[in-house]
Amino acid sequence: MDLIEKVQDAVVNAGSSYSEDRLAAYENALKLEKELNNENAVWALEQMIENFKVANEKKLPLCDDTGIPHVLIEIGKKREIPKGFFNEINIGIAQGLDKLPGRPMAVKGNDIERIEQSQGLYNESHMMKPASFLIEEKDESTYGRLIDVDEDKIRITILLEGGGPEIRAKTYRVFHKRDSKIVFGEALDWLKESLAMLGCTPSIPAIGVGRTHFEANALMLRAMVHGNLGYQSDIEKYIAEELNKTNIGPLGLGGKTTVLGSFVNIGSQRASGVRIVAARPACFVEPRVSSFEF
Repeated sequence: MDLIEKVQDAVVNAGSSYSEDRLAAYENALKLEKELNNENAVWALEQMIENFKVANEKKLPLCDDTGIPHVLIEIGKKREIPKGFFNEINIGIAQGLDKLPGRPMAVKGNDIERIEQSQGLYNESHMMKPASFLIEEKDESTYGRLIDVDEDKIRITILLEGGGPEIRAKTYRVFHKRDSKIVFGEALDWLKESLAMLGCTPSIPAIGVGRTHFEANALMLRAMVHGNLGYQSDIEKYIAEELNKTNIGPLGLGGKTTVLGSFVNIGSQRASGVRIVAARPACFVEPRVSSFEF
């Protein structure tokens, strides 16, 4: 199977499949809500689990908002990037969006026309171009230490980012005052507000803490790619516990399952009075991720 076909299949898998840790988290949440007799929460979770199963079986989109493709690349230390590598990834993404199919969302026109959306949309799914690619390296960040691609391989991950969570996301500086509770306290305040308005909970919020706005968002994306609900750090457990106290519940209908867990990635820091924090409240189908090596 060539690179184009692998990327195409990864786009389809990301948009239609679920990971084992997430399905297990949903099943555990459903069991909890049944024990508490939260009928609305039970109904919502049952529909979500059924949605996951049907989408996976029939290879259909998990959500009408099929998202914007993001590509993360890890390169083994003995592997070289082959000729035409990035072009083939772009072709594979285009084919994958047509096959999924992706919702036609790409805006026509020049710079101003695209902002104003005055020329309408392309009808073709493949016109939704991916965001700039992110090449990962092993570093001291929380999830950076877990990266372990074979030295003679390249690992490519497709991540589909929906618009609803993007509207509610935030990247901002926090005056930390040498207290991590202040940093996470502000992130929690943002997330509590955004989750109340999101409408498609339960969420798996992602947080990146870095030195610049770019770095914080890159760390956040890596958390969404490498995070696992079956292996939560103390910080991730704390974030989830605090957010579940809101009782927003599935679809905002009330209950103990506002979030299934959280993914937090803390990168390198510098001597400064601020920390840059990126926080994204994922909707109930996210993160939509698929990886492969070649």
